[in-house]
Amino acid sequence: MPWYSAVSNALDLYAKVEDLLGVDEVTPILNEYYYETLDGLNFKSLLDVGCGSGGFLAEVGRRYPEVDALGIDLSAVMVEMTQTKGLQAQCIDLCKLEGKYDVITAIFDMVNYLDERALRRFLRCVEERLDVGGYFIFDINTLYAFKVVAAGSFIKDGDDRFVTIDSDYDEEAGEYYMDFTLFEKEGECFKKSQEAITQYYHTVAKIQKLSKLKLVSKKPIAIYGDEVEKFYLVFRRR
Repeated sequence: MPWYSAVSNALDLYAKVEDLLGVDEVTPILNEYYYETLDGLNFKSLLDVGCGSGGFLAEVGRRYPEVDALGIDLSAVMVEMTQTKGLQAQCIDLCKLEGKYDVITAIFDMVNYLDERALRRFLRCVEERLDVGGYFIFDINTLYAFKVVAAGSFIKDGDDRFVTIDSDYDEEAGEYYMDFTLFEKEGECFKKSQEAITQYYHTVAKIQKLSKLKLVSKKPIAIYGDEVEKFYLVFRRR
């Protein structure tokens, strides 16, 4: 079974609880780094890989109305949410997509969902989908983010649902595990759904080694405090 088939169910369930996890509070801060870069580029097309529910894609449409923007995601639930906003989105693996783009983005640690083998394949497909001189813009989690910020157990409540999260980082394997259980109210009872997501720690040096793209910018990001939780990276196809 392809790796993307194995994670699609987990991503579909994650789509139902994303709003409970405080993502909406963090993404505006993170996205400003992307807009600052895009403001300085001359581009006509943009592909957002792992577009989620389409929040970034919608803002791209508002800020750069002349740009032909497309979002793709492995979660059919996320793609449907994006399409309901009137945006172009497909549930498809990047490597099966056709066409070339001036800019490819992968926001909110999307790259960390790929193990090294999948990352090597993904970067090759990014290179194939980028026009010459095009930019690949993304962010990755630091070791601190995995070991300190994200690890732990908690419960988040909504009006008609709640989710429990249990997560930990395996330093020897370089893998972050998140088990989450969603309880959705149906009448007088609750429906229980469970899934697990794994993320992988990657250094900037590893990504440079696996890719033929050239690193042109690296910025540390600290959202929750003084410690660096992410690196914001801009690569360019030569």
